[in-house]
Amino acid sequence: MRYHNITKDDMLNGDGLRVVLWVAGCSHCCKECHNPITWDPDGGLPFDGRAKQEIFEQLDKPYISGITFSGGDPLHAANRLEVRDLMAEIKEKYADKTIWLYTGDVWENILHYSLMQYVDVAVDGEFEVALKDVKLLWKGSRNQRVIDVRKTLQSPDPSIPVLYCGDYAEADEL
Repeated sequence: MRYHNITKDDMLNGDGLRVVLWVAGCSHCCKECHNPITWDPDGGLPFDGRAKQEIFEQLDKPYISGITFSGGDPLHAANRLEVRDLMAEIKEKYADKTIWLYTGDVWENILHYSLMQYVDVAVDGEFEVALKDVKLLWKGSRNQRVIDVRKTLQSPDPSIPVLYCGDYAEADEL
């Protein structure tokens, strides 16, 4: 896995203050993507022990709510296994922190991925310029969904996503 950046004290990519890992690799290549530099899976830097330590140092801070995986796409084939392993390690070491995942894939195609057991909230769907709305919370276009993964996976039909409302959102904005 490769990455482009680790953002600290981020308030835009999930609920609360977060650390964000921006991975390299995306096959969606959405028109007017906010981060096209991350599309190339061979771009950026190798994710190594130093990068992991940087993330853990942020997660050690009590005011950090959790980590967000973004990019690129954390579910790109070049990322999926290492992202899963890192998520598992984070959940074990930081059980009180939340994990958010941004992906261009849709819930119906990813709900059975083994890494979803570690995700608290997923923002799914490709960014669509025609549906862009800057007033939306945690997403860029109206087709995207902010999914409460825990509640969805525990529901009678996990193929129907339960939307996440969070502490700061109004339901009609999601």
